[in-house]
Amino acid sequence: MSIFKRADGAEQPFWPCGPFKIRLPFVHYRWETAEMLQALIMFVVSLGMIPLLEKFLGLPYDVALAYVVVCGIGFMLPALLGVPMVPGWITPAIPVVLLFLGDFAPGPEAIQALFALQFTVFLIFLILGITRLGSVMVRIVPNSMKGGIVIGAGIAALMGEISTGGRLANTPISLILGTLICLYLMFSVSFKGLTERVPFMRKIVNYGMVPGMLIAIIVGIAVGEYQVPNVRWGITMPAFAEMWNYLPFNVGFPDAKVFLLAAPTAVIAYIIAFGDIIVGQSLMQRADELRPDEVIENNIDRAHLVTALRNALHAFFAPYPGLAGPIWTAVAATMAERYKYGRKAMDSIYSGAGTFWITGFLALFMLPLVSFFQPVLPIALSLTLVLTGYICLMVGFEQLNNNTERGVAGTMGVVLAVYGAGWGLAAGAVLYILVERTHILRFRSVKDMPSKNADTPD
Repeated sequence: MSIFKRADGAEQPFWPCGPFKIRLPFVHYRWETAEMLQALIMFVVSLGMIPLLEKFLGLPYDVALAYVVVCGIGFMLPALLGVPMVPGWITPAIPVVLLFLGDFAPGPEAIQALFALQFTVFLIFLILGITRLGSVMVRIVPNSMKGGIVIGAGIAALMGEISTGGRLANTPISLILGTLICLYLMFSVSFKGLTERVPFMRKIVNYGMVPGMLIAIIVGIAVGEYQVPNVRWGITMPAFAEMWNYLPFNVGFPDAKVFLLAAPTAVIAYIIAFGDIIVGQSLMQRADELRPDEVIENNIDRAHLVTALRNALHAFFAPYPGLAGPIWTAVAATMAERYKYGRKAMDSIYSGAGTFWITGFLALFMLPLVSFFQPVLPIALSLTLVLTGYICLMVGFEQLNNNTERGVAGTMGVVLAVYGAGWGLAAGAVLYILVERTHILRFRSVKDMPSKNADTPD
């Protein structure tokens, strides 16, 4: 239940606050049981950043856990401030970020470098959000290049898991089984038919990735791909006091040279995040069309500002290899699928997103859950990456209108995944100009010019 009720066909109630729209649980939206239960399992993915923090920044485990708690605070901001998308990391950018960090020694040097990178990402999002150029970019970027960015991010996510030495080679049984179950429950046409005929199947689909992840964990432990967890009781004790020793305020801020070194990686991260924004926009548009009872305002400029705030929070208080991205694609898609079943299934898109990450934040302090999932952190991250890849490919190809756009987008996506976002963007721009433009290098005389009332080609 909530204090404010939404009229049918209206926007979810909120308190206006400058460019933001504040929504609180039990005040502006109801608590969603399905999202709460899903978050008690899915929060484990956020713990997957701990090994990277230990390896590349030289953090002790308890300090790394404190960093994850700061990340959890950031995860709650979008639903609080009026962004309907479920936030996550800039996941496909993680390999690029780690390559950048590899040039710095773990400890103060790497922390300074990551601060420079994340602060630059914050500035990019902030400037594009304040100037409203973020929403302009979404409109002016050619359709084929939008699709290429999304497709490239999807290919990159899949390649990281299935390439030689990836997690598929190390844990093939649990990862393949978990992936197949998740894909069947979330996207299968035959299972969708079952949900319409069998009420119990409808309940299963409400939990998205959770059934597949739990089965993958159980099977992984049973076949020896993962260790048996040592469950402990109580609450977790993140080392907040010790965390100060690993922050820029104590280790020092980087000089201008480090910022210059970080700039290319920051631009690449934004390009990938831009693709995530496009994916989120597509998911929200589809959800909005299927549910006439609620108007979903997916303001791109607000999404930029909130993502900027989250990156600033990280830069100063928990520099993060995953950075702060606008959407967790796999969970957002799961939520959008459940949302389409009507108001009884999920009252508002904000009630789903808000409940999910508030629960995920509280779960970080539940020691039995944290200790149980600690040995199986890789499977949670792997399933997220594989499903992210699948969804990116699905959404990317879905928004392409003809074979010319598909060819440009597909080629751009492969270049992006293999050679990086910068080369991918350059390839997409060149192919768009050479292949799609209808009058490149064609000069028209005055007599060939159309009349004022005639339609002109792009």
